[in-house]
Amino acid sequence: MEPKWLEWAKQLQSIAQAGLTYSKDVYDLERFEEIRKISVEIMSQHTGLDSQIITDLFANETGYATPKVDIRAVVFKENKILMVKEKMDGGWSLPGGWADIGLTPSEVAVKEVKEESGFDVKVVKLIGVLDKKRHPHPPSPYHTYKLFYQCKIIGGHSKEGIETSAVGFFPENSLPPLSIERNTESQIQLAFKHLHNPQEPVWFD
Repeated sequence: MEPKWLEWAKQLQSIAQAGLTYSKDVYDLERFEEIRKISVEIMSQHTGLDSQIITDLFANETGYATPKVDIRAVVFKENKILMVKEKMDGGWSLPGGWADIGLTPSEVAVKEVKEESGFDVKVVKLIGVLDKKRHPHPPSPYHTYKLFYQCKIIGGHSKEGIETSAVGFFPENSLPPLSIERNTESQIQLAFKHLHNPQEPVWFD
């Protein structure tokens, strides 16, 4: 589902980032800087974002380019799914965020649920590892893997977090406006499949 221009821009950025990290020759470094500029121009042309903003996004990445990891927690209560309202865009999402250094993926899921919704949870199982580019998210400068963990509430109470303005449980047929940067309707529907059928296989890609 990812547009070809975005795929090319990210590939060019990846080549440039690796080259700037490992190359020693001054002429090669200049060439890799030019490749990075081309990737920025492609992104800027197609998104309308200022090129300096895109440069800052790309320039903060060093070393060999690898995908980022986004963790999402799937929590059910009385056949409804837990969602939080994001202050950043006003949309609703499964609790979650970028993976943290020093924490396992399941520990991140537990932490994010507590911080964003107030509930204490225990991870029950991994229900999916998805490549963001294969799902209908808005264009992103990063190649991202999304990990979805099903969790069970073991304590706590509903409480907004620093990044969230509301907490709620929603039935499958009455979802709120989604923050599609973070999760899509099709992903929420896949989560409900695991509620209805605990033997549903792990999703991938």
